[in-house]
This record gives sequence, structure tokens and C-alpha cells, in this order.
Amino acid sequence: MSAADQEQDWDEDDPERLYVITRGRSGAEQTTFDLVTLIVSRAEPTPAMQPEHAAILRICGSPLSVAEISAYLELPMSAVTVLLHDLLFEERIEARACVPQAILPDRALLEAVMHGLQKL
Repeated sequence: MSAADQEQDWDEDDPERLYVITRGRSGAEQTTFDLVTLIVSRAEPTPAMQPEHAAILRICGSPLSVAEISAYLELPMSAVTVLLHDLLFEERIEARACVPQAILPDRALLEAVMHGLQKL
């Protein structure tokens, strides 16, 4: 079997590959990550580490969202959340909530402040 044939066996839509990567676990039973949760590496990959785990640690030197990690690894979100849960449990990554949108004050309050300043 040539290298090209082996590469075709590991098509990204291959359920067997995803089963092996996640060790048969699904993302539903794991800690939930939002698409925009930021992931940052806290450790360097080790030689004995699963290749997908090592790839996550390498690309997350600066914060990346879960959606970006999924796109870079060309894996579905469900598989990525399982991998992230493993790394989070081992304290090799840090998960940060995205920056919330600022809550703007009421328009009437802003207008009242503006009129008060104009009267000064």
C-alpha cells in the first residue's frame, strides 16, 4: 500500500479515525466548550503524546478559539472538544471565556449626562 493510499484511508470524514482519536468518547459527555472559548497552551508537547494533542499545544501558543482549532486540525467540533477536555484535565491548556460585549448604559441616561454637561 502506497503512502497516498494510506492517506486516503485517513479521510477527515472517516468515522473510524475519529473513534481512534477520541478513544470512543463523544463531546456530549465532556466539559462543554463554546465555539469562541479561547484556548492557550500551558505546556510543551511531549514525544509520547497523541499527535492531535501535540498539535493543539503547538498551535495554541497564543490564544485560539475552539472553532479555529477545529478548522486548523480539520476535525469536527465534537472530536476537538474531547481532545481539549483531555488537555484541560491534565492542566496542559487553559480555557478562557471570550471577552463579553460591553453593556452600554441606557440611551436616556447618556442624553441626560450630555444635556447636563452642555448646561455647564
